[in-house]
Amino acid sequence: MASDVFESYSAGTETKPQINQDAVRIMKELYGIDMEKTQYSKLISDIPAPDIAISMGCNVGCPFIGRAFDDNWGLEDPTGSEDQVFVEIIREIEKRILQLKQSLI
Repeated sequence: MASDVFESYSAGTETKPQINQDAVRIMKELYGIDMEKTQYSKLISDIPAPDIAISMGCNVGCPFIGRAFDDNWGLEDPTGSEDQVFVEIIREIEKRILQLKQSLI
């Protein structure tokens, strides 16, 4: 979506045994992306220090938020929700990624 403008990483404040399987399935259905081939559960300390940090919200704190170029998108964690909730959140993330891309061009 924006790899021509920025490199992105995904990490959290705690690891899980696996990526949410509903998210994996729905991302594959919507975009043909198999997240399990390229992603795994990792801590924020496992990724390079970011220039910009985006917190999804999901009811957890982010140690980066508060710096000049950081943002909290305030999204709800869809775990345990119907597929449509996952789709809505995924589409919102897509929209915000494209907005971020435009703001950096």
